[in-house]
Amino acid sequence: MDSYNYISIGKNRIAYKQRGKGKKVILIHGVLSYSFLWDEVIEDLVDEFELIAVDLLGCGNSDKPKGVDYSIVAQAEMLKNLILQLEIAPLHLIGHDVGGGISQILATKYPKLFIDLTLINSVGYGYWPVQPITTMRLPIIRRLTSSIVNPTLLKMVLGRAIYHKERLTPQLINKFWYPFQTPEGKAGFVQLIKCINNRMLIEITQNLRNLKLSTLIIRGDADAYLSRNISQELVKDIPNSRFEVVPFAGHFIQIDEPKLISRLMREFMNEYK
Repeated sequence: MDSYNYISIGKNRIAYKQRGKGKKVILIHGVLSYSFLWDEVIEDLVDEFELIAVDLLGCGNSDKPKGVDYSIVAQAEMLKNLILQLEIAPLHLIGHDVGGGISQILATKYPKLFIDLTLINSVGYGYWPVQPITTMRLPIIRRLTSSIVNPTLLKMVLGRAIYHKERLTPQLINKFWYPFQTPEGKAGFVQLIKCINNRMLIEITQNLRNLKLSTLIIRGDADAYLSRNISQELVKDIPNSRFEVVPFAGHFIQIDEPKLISRLMREFMNEYK
């Protein structure tokens, strides 16, 4: 696997990649993925930015402790502490999926840490969790999740999340599958979906309306998992925001159109030199 750095946040060891020199950017992934999801984006932006891609608690190469809070609120606090310990503020904040929800919390609670905000196929409001996560959250199903999660099921889920099917290669599936190869990895995923809760994002709606950070909202037009209502309402609620729709891109837009979203992100981040 790729080279990682590690930092202790409280009792847990958090993995992250750090590449490039220049303006600092933190990249936050969502459910079913980890920092590798940003690899192609990092390659496109590394000439101009210092990019920090973090594995959330319970994901990728980060610790996966049992019985610990993996909620988006707890993840946001972990990332705030990581930013302070690494002394990398102020920086550009970019989140995808649940990472977008975590980014909304960070941006509204700690705006002075950030230059601007980019939300990519982000969760929001009460429109999530979505299938198949909602089913996996049922106690009886959750007890079975570790045994039923397998490469075939993962391929089926990814098949709906990636528009360009030729990109869904065995190598890509193996990267997604990597954390699930161990009992600890599967247990971490189960704990993560158990802790997912939309209450906090519903509660911060007014805070979004008061947010002063410039915000770029990107949606893959073929996202089969998250409602377009999320992006539309975020644009309506966040005062200084803009909306970019990427055609022929699914939920994992970093896989479908990495160069296009890298260009959108570069142009946006360079507006605030």
